[in-house]
Amino acid sequence: MDFGFSAEDDAFRAEARAWLSEHGEGAQDRRLWERTLGKAGWIGLGWGEGGYGNRTATLTQQVVWAEEYARSGAPARSGHIGEKLLAPTLLAHGSEEQKARFLPPIAVGEELWCQGYSEPGAGSDLAGVRTKGERASDGTYRVTGQKIWTSLAHEADWCFVLARTEPESRRHHGLSFLLVPMDQPGRVEVRPIRQMTGTSDFNEVFFDGAHAEHVVGGEGAGWQVAMSLLGFERGVSTLAQQIGFAAELGRVVETAVRSGAVADPVVRERLVRQWAELRVMRWNALRTLGSSGEEGAPSVAKLLWGGWHQRLGELAVQVRGAVASVGPREWAPSTPYELDAAQQMFLFSRADTIYGGSDQVQRTIIAERVLGLPREPKGVV
Repeated sequence: MDFGFSAEDDAFRAEARAWLSEHGEGAQDRRLWERTLGKAGWIGLGWGEGGYGNRTATLTQQVVWAEEYARSGAPARSGHIGEKLLAPTLLAHGSEEQKARFLPPIAVGEELWCQGYSEPGAGSDLAGVRTKGERASDGTYRVTGQKIWTSLAHEADWCFVLARTEPESRRHHGLSFLLVPMDQPGRVEVRPIRQMTGTSDFNEVFFDGAHAEHVVGGEGAGWQVAMSLLGFERGVSTLAQQIGFAAELGRVVETAVRSGAVADPVVRERLVRQWAELRVMRWNALRTLGSSGEEGAPSVAKLLWGGWHQRLGELAVQVRGAVASVGPREWAPSTPYELDAAQQMFLFSRADTIYGGSDQVQRTIIAERVLGLPREPKGVV
């Protein structure tokens, strides 16, 4: 089926694998890959006719591209936060000046972004914001506070920060959505958080009077803008994510057959259930694709895939038996302990039901906004 992409792009899968073999997946390699994608016109497909992105594509074409990208084994993206979260938010709430300033650099892979939402002591309570944005005499803001679990902050050029710009305000009132440059020595500090996998995918970010010129949607509208952004996390990206899930499930099935674990009827039942639930997730994602304003849809999607992936991680080590507790290489006190792919998935997936809004938070959203149950009492910040 022809979706309007040029013939030269039919070889993208081979090109991506060749690029990976020549380069790698370090921070500089990922940045170079973003520029490669931007030069080829593959960033900003869904931005419409405003002239800020590259190619234009229908929703169906975006799905095809996202799924084929996932199938290709192409490098992990470091620009997806800017492309998939900030860009749609700017298109919906940003000024023309902000669109012209920030969208073109994202489209060519030149500027990378991170998300400054979560804070220490607040858990999954996004309204528990203590980071302050004080207006200076020149109309800009000075941001002071701490964000945590900030993905890719160590690579990002910019951070969109939810900050409290109205003194003495409470909860979701008095918040603003600020765009903060990360290159501010002495005012922005990034500290990697070492996880039990041995890697550091997340960071703490400390702001000490960091300068911010841009506020999206106007001062005090931060909560509405932040909620709008979270709605963009479902849809096309969810379908692409499921391609990766299917590949992981396939590897677990292969391991179960190879190890003989598939002879256990309990294991077979779990494998079949994982396959069936993955199909349900796909149909649910297709059902809600392109919809807007459907209360609870993002929460349902998060509940489905978070628990599913966590159970898959458990199954990945179960089918290997006792050998799953041993690393891929002989360990020595002078070298770091290494993990194989299944062990990495098992450990990292423990966080799947926490980050992006815990399961408890998602269930509360569904209960209050969809089922109309009484709201849960919340303390003041």
